[in-house]
Formats: sequence, C-alpha cells, structure tokens
Amino acid sequence: MPKIISAIICAVLAIISLIICVMSFKEKGFLLNNAYIWASKQERETMNKKPHYRQTAVAFTMITALFSCTAIECIVSTGWLWIVIGGISFLLLVYAIKSSIKNM
Repeated sequence: MPKIISAIICAVLAIISLIICVMSFKEKGFLLNNAYIWASKQERETMNKKPHYRQTAVAFTMITALFSCTAIECIVSTGWLWIVIGGISFLLLVYAIKSSIKNM
C-alpha cells in the first residue's frame, strides 16, 4: 500500500511539473526563475524573459521525467531504474549550473 501511495504522489508531482513545463514553453504564466523572482519590479519590466522561460521549461521537463521514473519504479520495483533517476538528477544539476552561468 505505501508503494501505491508513493507512486500516486510522484505521478501527481509529475503532472504538476508537466503543466509548469508546458506553460513555460508557451511563455505564459508566472516565471519560476530565480533571476526573475529576485529582480526588482523595475528590472522585471525591462528584462528579456525568453531565456528564463526556456531555462525553466527545460528544468521542469527533467523534473517531470524524474518524477515519472520514480512513480514507475515505485510500482514496478525494477531496481535498475534508480540508475536512470540518478542520471536524470545529475543532468538536471549540471544543466541548472550551466544555464544559470550562461544567463548571467
């Protein structure tokens, strides 16, 4: 029973992150990006938001894949899927660092 509950929670988080991902690719909705969140109101008005939306969208695409694989692993219990989850986590970390340096 705890495996099913964990899988459902991970699936819900995957769906939420997918919605954020799609909205970010469309450049709609609130921009969930540190550069935008910490910018002053004046900076937000003059800021080019396109690269920040793209960075957010790519990051949430990887988060969606991460939660989807975790949900599948909770149900199937393969064991090897944790390697994929670790790989996605590593790629997400590298992308976040690389893209934040690039967008500075």
